[in-house]
Amino acid sequence: MGLKRTGQFSFADALAPEVSGGRGRLDRLHGLVKWYRFEKVLSVVRDGGSGRPAYPPLVMFKVVVLQSLYGLSDAETEEAVGDRLSFRRFAGLALGDAVPDHSTICRFRNALREHDLLETLFAELDRQLDRAGLILRRGTMLDATVIETTAARPGDRRPSSDPEAGFTRRQGRSGSSFGYKAHVGVDEGSGLIRSVLATPANVNDTVPADGLIRGDERAVLGDAAYHTHARAAALKARGIRPRLMRRPNKHHPLLPPRLARYNRLIARRRAAVETTFATLKRRMGLTRIRYRGLARASAQVLLAAIAFNMRRWTALAATR
Repeated sequence: MGLKRTGQFSFADALAPEVSGGRGRLDRLHGLVKWYRFEKVLSVVRDGGSGRPAYPPLVMFKVVVLQSLYGLSDAETEEAVGDRLSFRRFAGLALGDAVPDHSTICRFRNALREHDLLETLFAELDRQLDRAGLILRRGTMLDATVIETTAARPGDRRPSSDPEAGFTRRQGRSGSSFGYKAHVGVDEGSGLIRSVLATPANVNDTVPADGLIRGDERAVLGDAAYHTHARAAALKARGIRPRLMRRPNKHHPLLPPRLARYNRLIARRRAAVETTFATLKRRMGLTRIRYRGLARASAQVLLAAIAFNMRRWTALAATR
């Protein structure tokens, strides 16, 4: 199948001030990332739909990055790329180019998942961040956040439209949440996400924790939900300092002063991980899982993590 020819910028494009200015966040991001490396990964994806020429995979990847950066639905993404000149420039679409419609965006995102490319794309970005000297490896901060699904909750006689989602109690609040949980490992100091997993919301934080540890960090920081004696011993055996908060138990309902101070020190160090979730939810709109099933939910979370790291890269680069 042939590819659409895009990005053939005209004189009208050159006169558009938002396109030619090159001073916005998207322009800075476009100049930082080695996009040709993503293009190689994406070369297996070809989908134009109904025999039409396909958009270049890199163009479509940039479109779904924009979608995750701004928390847009497929229809909202189609409209925004059509309306905003900065979005067009970032994606590589000239003023005269047709914009991918919502169904094309949906098919491309599904193709990334079906070809198991999302983790490869995330790893490629991690390599680029590392080569830029941004990953510090002082420690990996573990945490998780619940993201509710747009699927209807199951009722007394009505099953949910998303049977793979799960319930969890809201900490410190009444009621419950129904959806999925995003588990992340964040690089201490840089704030970059180095590992990410999605599970139903009822999965305890400690269950996927070992999959978030990269092995090259000097320490692992987590709240009391992540502490087990076996995990602490395994980390020590790998030369990684376990900085996992301790919790009381039935034999010791109150922590001794030494462990209470230890917990406060860890809490102070790992507090920065909350900024990650604040950015994902409040600034990037990751407040709902839009799609049904764990595989699609995982894809949404992974794309959000890729977009978050690209956003964070522009912020870090501005301070260097």
